[in-house]
Amino acid sequence: MPTITTDDGVRLYCEDTGEGTPIVFVHEFAGDHRSWEPQVRHFARRYRCITYSARGYPPSEVPLDGERYSQERWREDLRCVLDALQVPAAHVVGLSMGAFATLHFGMRYARASAPSRALSLTLAGCGTGAHPAVYAKFQAEARALADGIARDGMAHFAATYGHGPTRVQFRNKDPRGFAEAIRQLSEHSAEGSAHTMRGYQARRPCLYDLVDDIAAIAAPVLVMTGDEDEPCLEPSLFLKRVIPQAALAVLPRSGHAINLEEPALFNRLLDDFLHQVESGRWSARDPAAACPSIHGPGGRPQPPRV
Repeated sequence: MPTITTDDGVRLYCEDTGEGTPIVFVHEFAGDHRSWEPQVRHFARRYRCITYSARGYPPSEVPLDGERYSQERWREDLRCVLDALQVPAAHVVGLSMGAFATLHFGMRYARASAPSRALSLTLAGCGTGAHPAVYAKFQAEARALADGIARDGMAHFAATYGHGPTRVQFRNKDPRGFAEAIRQLSEHSAEGSAHTMRGYQARRPCLYDLVDDIAAIAAPVLVMTGDEDEPCLEPSLFLKRVIPQAALAVLPRSGHAINLEEPALFNRLLDDFLHQVESGRWSARDPAAACPSIHGPGGRPQPPRV
């Protein structure tokens, strides 16, 4: 079984397919290394595709200490994967929780002041719970979900959370693919998922408090979201406005797991983005097109009054 060991001693399962410029794919909370199969089958024809299961997701190791799960740890685990596979820099593609890790990787390792570890960053479905109006509520709900996972197990979680309002689009379009995703979700470790929900999801910082660090990302960035992924719509606009080299793609009539729900469109958008980056055609926004405010016409959103 191919594994790497992180700098804090956790074994992560990895798959390395194809040859060429490396792409590393970082999965969402409800996924694992298998979630990127439609992308690996497409991109491994011309790229070296690296997928891995995060800590807490078998066949990767499931640490028993909940303090070993955090936003910073997910960022560093991504770095450890690249280091172990001797990859100086790669295109990094993340979905949801994996997109948060990709974004934080960019904030640390793709700044203009040092050699970049990211050839590009793709942030798909990034932003659930990040808007100030819902941030505190999301943290509380994440802690409650962690308790529910620990109490009721993964089968119950997959049958409820897995059928949420941003996933029914996938179910309605592709029942077979959706059933496979639900089955894989139900196979996850309840302990690892509970620790991930409580340690990472419930404690990650609000993106709107990280404007300076996000704006310092010097890599090309593609932000993707489904137009029915309501929690990610406003944060996706925010990221597009803040990051100098960012573009935004909105997939019509689509929910959260867009790489599985619309694999052909997702792959085409990503393919075009990578081609433009590698041909030197991806540049920062023209100053003439600068927006008056990164927060939109309403100004910086405020948390609700308690």
